[in-house]
Amino acid sequence: MGKLRGFMEYDRTVEEKDAVEERVKNYKEFTKELDVDILQKQGGRCMDCGIPFCHSGCPLGNLIPDFNDAVYKNDWEKALRILHATNNFPEFTGRLCPAPCESACVLGIIDPPVAIELIEKYIVERGFKEGWIKPEPPKKRTGKKVAVVGSGPAGLAAAQQLNRAGHEVTVFERDKKVGGLLRYGIPDFKMEKQVIDRRVKIMEEEGIKFKTEVHVGENYSAEKLKEFDSIVLCGGATARRKLPIDGADAKGVVQAMDFLKRNNEVVDGLEDPVEELHAKGKNVIVIGGGDTGSDCVGTSNRHGAKSVTNFEIMPMPPEHRSNENPWPYWPFTLKTSSSHEEGVNRNWSISTKEFVKDKHGNLKALKTVEIEWVKEEGKRPQLKEVPDSEKEWPCELALLALGFTGPEKTLSQQLGLELDTRTNIKAGNDYQTNIPNIFTAGDMRRGQSLIVWAISEGREAAYHVDKYLMGESILPRKGEGDLPAA
Repeated sequence: MGKLRGFMEYDRTVEEKDAVEERVKNYKEFTKELDVDILQKQGGRCMDCGIPFCHSGCPLGNLIPDFNDAVYKNDWEKALRILHATNNFPEFTGRLCPAPCESACVLGIIDPPVAIELIEKYIVERGFKEGWIKPEPPKKRTGKKVAVVGSGPAGLAAAQQLNRAGHEVTVFERDKKVGGLLRYGIPDFKMEKQVIDRRVKIMEEEGIKFKTEVHVGENYSAEKLKEFDSIVLCGGATARRKLPIDGADAKGVVQAMDFLKRNNEVVDGLEDPVEELHAKGKNVIVIGGGDTGSDCVGTSNRHGAKSVTNFEIMPMPPEHRSNENPWPYWPFTLKTSSSHEEGVNRNWSISTKEFVKDKHGNLKALKTVEIEWVKEEGKRPQLKEVPDSEKEWPCELALLALGFTGPEKTLSQQLGLELDTRTNIKAGNDYQTNIPNIFTAGDMRRGQSLIVWAISEGREAAYHVDKYLMGESILPRKGEGDLPAA
């Protein structure tokens, strides 16, 4: 634990942000660095709670009280070793994770929870600053070759773990640069891409090979994968959900990931702006209220949109937990992101009925209707339209942030892989598919999920691949990892 009764002495502190009018002028991260003594106090808020529910709240099983204690005692190098024992990439999760660990924090029952995500970010950034994070190539090689398809968080985690086990790992990425949705789905104002580049550089120095612009199943034959002793598919759930209503073919109806990817490529200097994928001077409506929708809001404001509106089909969440949503479960409460703070008209319980086109086929408006969710005991809530609630909204750019339906099917068909009832690649608890040497992890196996789950899945899959190849595995399981000596 941290300081005895520290949770009674110190209030939760989070980073201050740059003013909205300043931060929307660029795509840089906009949080202000905290002093070390403040961070030590935040670590000192960790309680001697007996049962650390934060462990179960974290899909990685991070050893949270241990690194909090090390931070409080100003032993940052020890804190880094503890954190890296279970999490390959805390610089990603420390910026992007919704922190289910904090929702499960015991202190959160009565007070604001420990700022776990904040502490995590500062531990790893201190590690990079001090030069503690260095390449760690394996001492010996097994002679086994493993292909990892996809370089998102699941693929990167699987690759690093398998490399540590001594296997020769090659990562295939269909885009121009490594990172998957970390690079092309997350705006730079949430995570600048040099954060990915510095970690990939270390992984390359550890011996991992990265091959970009290689789309397995398209410009690289799936047959060539037979050259490898094992294959790990980490391509994500990239099949986007559509909105099949009248006018869906209008110019100006755009998938959110197309919008976000192009903008990230423009910011990176890889591509030029495209008018159809730019919000400047337009009335923008984002359909979908999740993280992707929030990212579209922040990006549209940086483009200089005329107005930004957000539609969510579900009712407005409560500000506090309901009796049906008790601690330590994930709280289904109202979330206001930094992008929402930058300006958006948020609307709940609203359904889009039609995309209205002008005579040239361009989007000019959306027609909507208000809805209510009718509950009947023993049945799922039913959607019901509210009479006389139709409305037309001016709109030249509609961004569909409706989530994903599963992985694309081309590769699984070519490899002869079975799918589950949710159209994900079917794999058991050992992450093994119906073809013994092919494994899968991340969104490709579990469906659309969180970055922290992706890293967890990549680590777990690596353990099972190593066990398959060698008969046993030296890699740690979830929550395992040798703590440094006191």
